[in-house]
Amino acid sequence: MITSSPVYAPFFGTMGCAAAIVFSCLGAAYGTAKSGVGLSAMGVLRPDLLVKCIVPVVMAGILGIYGVVVSVLLSGGLAMKQTLFSGFVQMAAGLSVGLSCLAAGIAIGITGDAGVRATAQQPRMFVGMILILIFAEVLGLYGLIVALILNTKASGTESVCN
Repeated sequence: MITSSPVYAPFFGTMGCAAAIVFSCLGAAYGTAKSGVGLSAMGVLRPDLLVKCIVPVVMAGILGIYGVVVSVLLSGGLAMKQTLFSGFVQMAAGLSVGLSCLAAGIAIGITGDAGVRATAQQPRMFVGMILILIFAEVLGLYGLIVALILNTKASGTESVCN
């Protein structure tokens, strides 16, 4: 039995690290920008609600943290000689957290923009906005959980070639 360690196997692991941080930060940036536009428009009408309605911007920023966590964990498993299986699993882990955070960032941005504008007109809309934002944020958390599970599989299993 020979362990398969092609020279290009670490490339997939490094691309997983890059995908985790890039896509999750794209989601965080979009969510922050879109929510910030709504927050600015709301601040003109109701400046007293400005600090209360900054929640979507904070929630969008958390998505970037998910990507950083997974990138750091994946980079710890990178090695010059690693199996092709572990490289593929690291790439899958990075893509799972990155793309789910991108989707969550889009959802948070759209919901945050409309939610803070609606809260300016009717303050009772705040609770509904928070609930929708929580459901949008959990999409990124699902990707983080899958990435963490995949990362444990990458370090614990060796690919064997006959």
